[in-house]
Amino acid sequence: MADPFGFLKFDRKDNPYRDVNDRVLDFKELQTPLDEKERQEQAARCMSCGIPFCHSGVFYGGKRAVSGCPNDNLIPEWNDLVYRGEFKKAFERLTRTNYLPEMTGRVCPAPCEKSCTEALNGSGVTIHDNERFIIDTAFEQGWVKESGMPVERYDYKVAVIGSGPAGLSAAWRLNRLGYQVTVYEKSDRFGGLLMYGIPNMKLDKDVVNRRISVMKEVGIKFQANTEIGKDLSYDQLASEFNRIVLAIGAGVARDLPVVGRQAEGVQFAVDFLTKVTKEVLESTDKKLPKSLEGKKVIVIGGGDTGNDCIGTAIRLGAASVRQLEITPQLPESRAANNPWPEYPMTNRLGYGQEEAINAGNINLTQYTRSTTEIIVDDSNHVKAIKTVQVDPSFQPVPGSEEILEADLVLLAMGFVGVQKEILEQFEVTEVYDDNSTNNEKVFVAGDAKRGPSLVIWGIREGRLTAEKIDKDFQSQKELESQAV
Repeated sequence: MADPFGFLKFDRKDNPYRDVNDRVLDFKELQTPLDEKERQEQAARCMSCGIPFCHSGVFYGGKRAVSGCPNDNLIPEWNDLVYRGEFKKAFERLTRTNYLPEMTGRVCPAPCEKSCTEALNGSGVTIHDNERFIIDTAFEQGWVKESGMPVERYDYKVAVIGSGPAGLSAAWRLNRLGYQVTVYEKSDRFGGLLMYGIPNMKLDKDVVNRRISVMKEVGIKFQANTEIGKDLSYDQLASEFNRIVLAIGAGVARDLPVVGRQAEGVQFAVDFLTKVTKEVLESTDKKLPKSLEGKKVIVIGGGDTGNDCIGTAIRLGAASVRQLEITPQLPESRAANNPWPEYPMTNRLGYGQEEAINAGNINLTQYTRSTTEIIVDDSNHVKAIKTVQVDPSFQPVPGSEEILEADLVLLAMGFVGVQKEILEQFEVTEVYDDNSTNNEKVFVAGDAKRGPSLVIWGIREGRLTAEKIDKDFQSQKELESQAV
């Protein structure tokens, strides 16, 4: 299994980020990949640990969190193959379970690395970066298209509603199994949150478009600007398709129900990121005018989306950026009740936060602070927000009120769930563990089923949904042949 002494010979080395002063000048990708030799050295750090916690997928915290990769990825096997220079075999192993590794290899928080045996007393293997190397090599060599061609083709049609991670994963697997697949997307471009929810510097849209192009080449049909319930009804889909997969995400954003919420200059984070990404896609050099020059920006909410908003605001020239989080700051090291191999709930500095601090926003993040009102000017544009400190029960602390000036307020407080009216249109009242529903024609996968989650969860659920549809179809074929 790779080099049994590799973890002693080589220190961990991640794909380096571009210099902070350079990368804030454009929306080009943050990272610069290591060369082939360095990548093989990093793969050599994967040791024969006996019990590979990295792909064990053990749940904890009421099944809301996972230790290791939840997608059954064969991580030690493809690490070994990368070390040996057998890159095509590594690709074949990787894509047995993960159909979109170019996405996870860029945006996944890598719970696999945190549960790596080497992470118990040191630095885990660079699984995330190794994955990216494998799939980028596969695209360069033409292996991806080759792997997506079906062995046989059935006269059995499946509609996939939504082109995010779950939808693309389901479509890829279904097509490979021989089904006729059409993907419907309400936006003008495909990819769901991969396209418009994650900024270009973290996930270059050329990467997303590259995947869509290959999917079209292997026989998957795509239709954009199609909103279910408006442009296409359940009855129309049910009459044309044998099965329907709803992979529509958890698209209902958490709002801020305070006075002044409807003021100009108060936006959901996803709307802000979508607008900016569209502008980047229309530019020739992935640079944009400093549209926020002189403006004070406040981001309400943390997590990846809040961090993405901060990095985007810095690139647009914001005069100042502040971030408010209602929760306390996480500890710098693992708490006693958060042992390895669980994902470490510790404080981390995101790329956007680093960029904001480097730009002079010293007191960037305020913790345990809630917004109680949006203050507007005579033209109904936000000019400030009222905030208050909260206690551990999120109750206001008397005398802790503070007013913060703002020209733009971005709501990055996550999503609360799926658009229930769409499920109602599809006569779905129950969703089962295997992603099937009370309506035998309809399956629900990804965030639409489990709520806001990671890209890797969407990929897993898309794969399992496709395999459930295939299992049902093959069982039906067998019964019909026995009847004859």
